[in-house]
Amino acid sequence: MRLDNRTTTLLHGSVTALETLGVWNLCAGQAAPLKIMRIVDDTGRLWRAPEVKFEADEIGLEAFGYNIENRHLVAALEQRAGTHTDLRLIEDQVCAVETHGDEVSVSLKNGDTLCAPLVVAADGRHSLCRKAAGIAVEEREYPQTALTVCLRHSRSHRDTSTEFHTKSGPFTLVPLPGLRSSLVWVLDRAQAGDIAALDGAAFSIEIERAAHSILGKMEVEPGRGMFPLGVATAERFADNRIALVGEAAHVIPPIGAQGLNLGLRDAAAIGELVIAAHRAGEDIGGTDVLAAYKEMRRTDVGSRTLAVDLLNRTLLADLLPAQGLRGLGLYALEHIGPLRRAVMREGVAPAASLPRLMRGEAL
Repeated sequence: MRLDNRTTTLLHGSVTALETLGVWNLCAGQAAPLKIMRIVDDTGRLWRAPEVKFEADEIGLEAFGYNIENRHLVAALEQRAGTHTDLRLIEDQVCAVETHGDEVSVSLKNGDTLCAPLVVAADGRHSLCRKAAGIAVEEREYPQTALTVCLRHSRSHRDTSTEFHTKSGPFTLVPLPGLRSSLVWVLDRAQAGDIAALDGAAFSIEIERAAHSILGKMEVEPGRGMFPLGVATAERFADNRIALVGEAAHVIPPIGAQGLNLGLRDAAAIGELVIAAHRAGEDIGGTDVLAAYKEMRRTDVGSRTLAVDLLNRTLLADLLPAQGLRGLGLYALEHIGPLRRAVMREGVAPAASLPRLMRGEAL
């Protein structure tokens, strides 16, 4: 079985939601806080942006969020789900999804068929459910690949995430417990293949060089990931009694820790709407619920997709105006306190349409 070395940075609202659901206490010990976030221009270009540092305590938070290995997070979610007597867990493969007007049928590999008035589709970027709902997707590939790895280092990260902006994309070190960090390194595809082919010692040296030795001597751990980058957005987030969440609805590059946090807000939003409809005796998969869901998620997903796309494009662009725009934006964030704090708050949680679960309110 392929070792999954991926990690997730859970922002403040996501941690609050997991606390409310009774999940966070099962995995908090395997997570590291992100108290400081640094952005460093390492493009080597003529117009370099200033270094910017964001500190969580400036907006009254102990940490922007926590970084955790996916295996620990998934184990905690499975453990908590197993304690719910009203929740049925089925470990099987979905073969087909069909809509029938007043319900959706899901066919399993074992021959069983499940029917429900609503399906929440969390089945990824190649979603069967999205196809069944008749929802198209707009996609665009980037000429980049993300390398992911966990590593050990000789110096403390001091609960600081450092993102080097390079010509090929971000090189981001995110704290893990102890003298460990996770790395997401965005490179052009040919370069990514060459670096990924290095043996452990050579790979560690290459990472330490790219990190300018800020964490001392580095040693990569077993397991490496390679993921071609692109952006994709479903034309609608719901239709025909199917609501899309996570990468079934939107795919963005691993920049700014937005991907899974967006998906968790999707899940919290549809959950909130379904519970309200059920309590009111209304159709939980009806057009009113789905229309409300699409409206709740449109601005949040759209604004973050645009921001990540623009940042990535300015890193790849060799044009001076694009470099100047990025540099001016980072200069403003570093020197204008109210703007910096507003951006930090919005980055941690959207000001509009924040689901109740992200505010710590039980549904």
